[in-house]
Order: sequence, then C-alpha cells, then structure tokens
Amino acid sequence: MMSLNKVTLIEVVKKQYLHKLKAYSGVYTSLMVIQAIALLFAFSAMNSFGTSSEAFSLDINYYSVDVVIGLTMLWAFITSITVTLKGYRNCDFNLVTNRLSSDLSNFAFLGTVGLIGTITSLLSSFLIKVILYVLPSTEVMYFSTLQTSPVIIIKGAIAAFLYMILFAALGYLVGTLVQLHPLVKVVLPVVFFGLLLFGGIIGRVDIVESVLGFFFTEASFLLFLIKVLITVASLLYVSAMINDRTEVRM
Repeated sequence: MMSLNKVTLIEVVKKQYLHKLKAYSGVYTSLMVIQAIALLFAFSAMNSFGTSSEAFSLDINYYSVDVVIGLTMLWAFITSITVTLKGYRNCDFNLVTNRLSSDLSNFAFLGTVGLIGTITSLLSSFLIKVILYVLPSTEVMYFSTLQTSPVIIIKGAIAAFLYMILFAALGYLVGTLVQLHPLVKVVLPVVFFGLLLFGGIIGRVDIVESVLGFFFTEASFLLFLIKVLITVASLLYVSAMINDRTEVRM
C-alpha cells in the first residue's frame, strides 16, 4: 500500500545531515592529524627574547595557536572539496534526495565540522600549556596569558569560525567547478599561481593583496561579519545553482 505521508524538504535535509555526520567520519581523523602537525609547528616560539645577570637568567617565549587555526582553515577548504567528489555525492542517493537537499545538508555538515575545527583550534592553546608544563625541565616555568575582556575573546572565536566557513564555502565552490569538467582542476591552480608568480615578477600583486586585505585587515568587526556572511552566502548560492544545472543522476 502506498504511503500518503509527504516528506518535507526539512526532514530530508535533516536525515541526510545526520547520515553525513556518521558516514563522513574520516574528516574527524584528518582534523586530528592536521592539528597534531600544527601543534608541532606551534611549539616553535613565535617570538622570544631574554635577559640575564650574575644572579639569574630570564627567557620569555611567546606561543600562538595561529598556525593551528591556519592549517585548520586549509583542512576546511580541502574537506569541502572532498564532499563534492562523485563518491560522496553518490551516497546521497541512498536516501530520498534532490540537488537542493543534497546541497543544504552539505552546507549544514560543513558548518558543523567548521565549528568543531574552530573549537578544537582554540582549545589547543591549553594543550600547548599542558605539554610544556609536563615536559622534563630543570627550568622554572611560568605561563601568562594576555589579559583580554570576554567580549574580545568571543569576537575572536566568532572571527575564527567565520574564516573557517569562508574557506569551506570557497572549497565547496572549487569542488563544484571541478565536477563540471576535468580541465577545470588544471585551470584553477594555473590561474591562481599564475597571478602570484606573474604579479611577483612585475612587482604587482594588487589583486591578491586586495582580496586578502578585504577580509584580513578589516578593523570593524561588524563590517567584517557582513563581508564574510555575504561572501559565504554568495559562494554557496553559486555552488547550488551550478549543481542544479548539472545532469540529474539516473
């Protein structure tokens, strides 16, 4: 007997989203590997200086999780490309689905793993302190954190998450474009590195600098928030439109 129950788009997206959280478990492993590698780099003091006298010697080292956040952004970019691959896309057809529900569930999944990546990146600062503390040493160690207000800490966490989803959205668009034609996977790197190389030769890298400055040097947090959200929405919208025009899997 045929069921008269009508499945809504929200229900389909929810089922696909929950399925991907479990099925794409490999992204969590890759996240741990990337952040473990990043921590090795983070142990190299970003800046240090010291002073000494006849009575004592003082060395001050500054450690930062910026490298962890940076490599996690790269991980978000690569992960987003990965979920657009044919093998991953075919998993959607194990469930009742269409192009729109597939894209929406992918967006929700990438937002979730981006949030996980952001949280683990920020928490890695505590891990660095613990490791430095338990390492065998005859030196007296004192840890100090720059005093910042809760508002600044929250803004910093939000900014890190926004960068994460920005790179994820960009990766999703790149992955979508690559699915259009195999030649795209060659053209995109050539164009990107061509701009860097040619711009460096002639002493003009205005395009790259302008794009980086647009997002990374904005002084106003509100403007930065608006810029990133509009850019992410635009990238995801273009990706969805491209996917909607591709041939439907039979």
